[in-house]
Amino acid sequence: MLKTRIITAIILISAFIPALFMFSSEAWAVGMLGITLLALYEWGALIKLNEVERFAYTAVCAALGIAVVMLMDKYGFHSFFFKSLVSFFIAALFWITIVPIWLAKRFVVGNKLIMMLMGVLLMAPLWLALICAKGADPWLLLILLATIWIADSAAYFAGKNFGKNKLAPTISPGKTWEGVIGALLAVTLFAAILHFGFAVDNLAIFPLLWITAILGVIGDLFESLMKRQANIKDSGDLLPGHGGILDRIDGLIPSLPIAILMIYVYNYTYNFL
Repeated sequence: MLKTRIITAIILISAFIPALFMFSSEAWAVGMLGITLLALYEWGALIKLNEVERFAYTAVCAALGIAVVMLMDKYGFHSFFFKSLVSFFIAALFWITIVPIWLAKRFVVGNKLIMMLMGVLLMAPLWLALICAKGADPWLLLILLATIWIADSAAYFAGKNFGKNKLAPTISPGKTWEGVIGALLAVTLFAAILHFGFAVDNLAIFPLLWITAILGVIGDLFESLMKRQANIKDSGDLLPGHGGILDRIDGLIPSLPIAILMIYVYNYTYNFL
């Protein structure tokens, strides 16, 4: 299992990183749209859509996504970026104000239409953030993605070896507070390497990566709750050793849009002052 997991991760990284630096903005947007649509198809299973409903749901989202790519090409990146900020703000409100209550109360929403709209609310900001971050600076996107990957791996290692205190036993029994601490320590080390070793001079890199890692944990917990309510172990089986697309990007869903929003607000405030 571990060997399969590692091989899959190597293949994914080997394809992802060249695409990040070599693809045009349009090609990148289309590629990330494909991944987003696969995640939405898996989301359809979580909310108990049948096969016809899942295909129809994904097809409608695909048409909307292609329309957005065409608008991006027509109006240019800067206009696209500023319009995307609205979706990042809505995502921030959802994850900061609604999701903590949702997790605490373990709400079950049976209305399929509401849950389909929620899927778009979850995935559209992530897709837009992937496009905006690459357009602004591919290295920035790689740093934010690496933060989630590092935090996830460190949380698994620390939780497996030192975990005693459950983080959310009724949602995800395997997650522990020791895992969260391990993730934050690893992310702090990563930020220190960036700051002292790669001349990322701004000390704001530390709180940015800490918040990104914490949001990643929240995203992971939220997907775990959805899977538990759907009574399934993995969101899919597309990635050997990892499960589905949603299982790999759950931490990115809240963290990347909110991180881009925080960077924009910080830069705007700093330049304004």
